[in-house]
Amino acid sequence: MSATSAPFGLRPAYHPSGVIRPEMSTVVSGYATTIYQNQPVKIAADGSIQAAAVGDRFVGSFQGVEWTDSDGRRRFSNKWTASTAGTDIVAWYTRDPAIVYEIQSNAALTLANVGQEFDFTAASGSAVVGISTQMLDVASSAANAGVQFLSITPGADNAYGDTYVIAQVRISEHQLVADIAAF
Repeated sequence: MSATSAPFGLRPAYHPSGVIRPEMSTVVSGYATTIYQNQPVKIAADGSIQAAAVGDRFVGSFQGVEWTDSDGRRRFSNKWTASTAGTDIVAWYTRDPAIVYEIQSNAALTLANVGQEFDFTAASGSAVVGISTQMLDVASSAANAGVQFLSITPGADNAYGDTYVIAQVRISEHQLVADIAAF
């Protein structure tokens, strides 16, 4: 797997308590940006969920949405399609700053990278399956970046130095708590 680029966004891996609990919010009807599952999201000024851009402080990752369409049918999807109109919109996302996420890197990471902070790549995703294709941008290493690299996910096909490792990270610029310093 570490030699194959198959990104999946910022996927919740585990929480120290053993339970990952998605939170409920909403997306504004007609919101003009597609949000894919596992895409980083932020809380907007009106309290709704929006896609987070590279460099934004954010709260977690998008997990799915349900809404009532104009025909009165209840819809469920793992992505929010741009400009969708509906009512009773419920967006699910992760918000707990203690959650550890998995994300595939776009270049090799070494043991020396542990503790460093990186941003994710620009928003992108699969229109077919609705999953984010964002990656950990290894070239974006900075003292204050979006996520902090903790380790790689244990596995036979995932080793330090491989081209596309599955990295374990935590949010270092969480929108609801103080920044975490790189070490």
